[in-house]
Amino acid sequence: MKTIKQTISQLGIALLMLFTITSCMDDAPQIPLGEFEKGVLIMNEGAFGANDGEVYHYDPASGEIKADIFEKKNGRPFAGLIQDMVASEGRLYLVANTGKVEIVDPRDFASIGAVSSGLDISRSLVTANQKVYISDWGPYDANFASPESYIAVVGQLDGGTITDKIPVSSRPEGMYVVGNQLLVACTAAQKMDVISLNTEERSKSLDVKGGPIRFFEAGGNLYLFSRDASKVYFHEINRSNAEIIGTKTVNLAMSTFNFTLTENAEMLIITSTGWPEFNDAIASVNINSGEVLSASIFTGSGLYGIGYDADRREIYVADNNGFQGNGTVIVLDQSGQQQKTLAVGRGPSGFMFK
Repeated sequence: MKTIKQTISQLGIALLMLFTITSCMDDAPQIPLGEFEKGVLIMNEGAFGANDGEVYHYDPASGEIKADIFEKKNGRPFAGLIQDMVASEGRLYLVANTGKVEIVDPRDFASIGAVSSGLDISRSLVTANQKVYISDWGPYDANFASPESYIAVVGQLDGGTITDKIPVSSRPEGMYVVGNQLLVACTAAQKMDVISLNTEERSKSLDVKGGPIRFFEAGGNLYLFSRDASKVYFHEINRSNAEIIGTKTVNLAMSTFNFTLTENAEMLIITSTGWPEFNDAIASVNINSGEVLSASIFTGSGLYGIGYDADRREIYVADNNGFQGNGTVIVLDQSGQQQKTLAVGRGPSGFMFK
C-alpha cells in the first residue's frame, strides 16, 4: 500500500514533468506568417486588350500597399484579365477570363503551377477529390452566345493538362461542392446544373428565377444568388438532394452581381443604372426576410466590386474610375461613411481578407 508521502512525491514528479513539457512547447519556435498571409488581397481585373490584371496587397495596420505582387515575385506579368481568386487546399488560384489559371503559394505568391491551354472564357473554380473544376463559357458562336459551355477538369491540384470537359448549361459562373455533387450556377440559361463527382456527368438541370451567379451560406443555410432587371432572388438549396426548397424575392431594381455579406444576416449589393450615367449605389438587404433595409448607404459612379472585412467591420468598395487609368478602393465604415481611399491597379473588382 502506498503511503501519503509516496503519493505526494509521485504527484510532485508528475507536475514537474508536465511543467517541463509545457515549457519546451512554449520555447518551440513559432513559424512566422508569410508576407501575404495577413491583410487584404485586392484583385485588379485589368483592362480589356491590355490584359494587365494584377493583385495588390494592403496592410490595414500599417497602411502599406504593395503593387503587382504576382509579377514582382515571379519575374513576369500575370498577362490576363483576372476574374476570380479562390483559396483552396493551401493554394491560391487566380482565374483569368482570358483562358488560363495561375496557381500560387498564398504565403509569398510564388508560382506553383498553371492551367495554360484548353480553356476559353474561364470564370471560377472549385477543388474536390484532389482535382480542379473550372467553369468556362466556352467559345462564342456567331451571335456571341455560349452554347458550348463546360466545366474543365484538371486531374491535380497544381494544374497541368485538362483531362475532361463536362458540358453544362450556358455560361456557368460560381460553383459549390456539397457531398459528392457539384452545383453550377449557369447565368444565361437561368439554371442550376448538378454534376455527379463520381461519374463527372451532369445528373440534372433545374430552372431558377433570374440569372444565377454565385452560391453563399447564411445562418447555416445554402443559397444561390440570382437576379433580373427588377428583383434579386435567394434560392435556398437542400444540401442532401441538391433541390431548391424555397426562394426569397427581393424588390431591388438594377442590381448587379456584386455583393458581400456582413453580420446580422445582412447583404450589401451594388446597384447601377448602367451606361451612360452609371449612377451606382450600395443597397442593404436582410437575407432572412428579403427586406431592403436601405437602397443606398453609399453612392458613386463606376462601383465595380465590394467586400467586407469582418475583423475591422469595414466595407471595401472597388471603383474602376471608368477604366481611365488605375482604379481606387474606397473604405467605408458599417454605416457607409467614407474612411479612406486607396490607389490600386486597373479595374479593381474583388477582395480577399486574411
